[in-house]
Amino acid sequence: MKRILIIGSGGAGKSTLARRLGEKTGIEVVHLDRLYWKPGWVETDKGEWAAIVRRATERDSWIMDGNFGGTFDIRASACDTIIYLQIPRLRCLYRVLKRRFTYRGTHRPDMAPGCHEKVDPEFLLWIWNYPKKAKYRKDPILKKLEGEKTIIRLRSNAEVEKFLSDRNLWNG
Repeated sequence: MKRILIIGSGGAGKSTLARRLGEKTGIEVVHLDRLYWKPGWVETDKGEWAAIVRRATERDSWIMDGNFGGTFDIRASACDTIIYLQIPRLRCLYRVLKRRFTYRGTHRPDMAPGCHEKVDPEFLLWIWNYPKKAKYRKDPILKKLEGEKTIIRLRSNAEVEKFLSDRNLWNG
């Protein structure tokens, strides 16, 4: 595993897993939220964003966390492994609300400076609907990629911890 893409709902633990995996492997972590958002939650232009993602995927190795459906094809074709966090929605909602209070008035380390932590009804609804939408959008794409990419589905904290502690993955 040299080019690892981590996807999943908001609050699933993508950034945390990316950071921990980076510490374990020494592979550089690329947080897509940090690259995409400009101060004050200003979005990057679509054309510029695609170019940024292409440049990021040209590196020899990386761990990249985030969704951003518009560039999924670029990232999926460049990676060798996709880790899909399928954490229950209530746990994701809890984590998002918890981090809202943890990072109140500031930004998370994996977020762009000037993007203070916020939670709005639209984001909460997106998290709630993520499993159903992913079933129809992500699952068919991942099914097609199964023969050429390593697809790892982690559905609980225990599975994430077991994955991180599997020395065969990191010493072989």
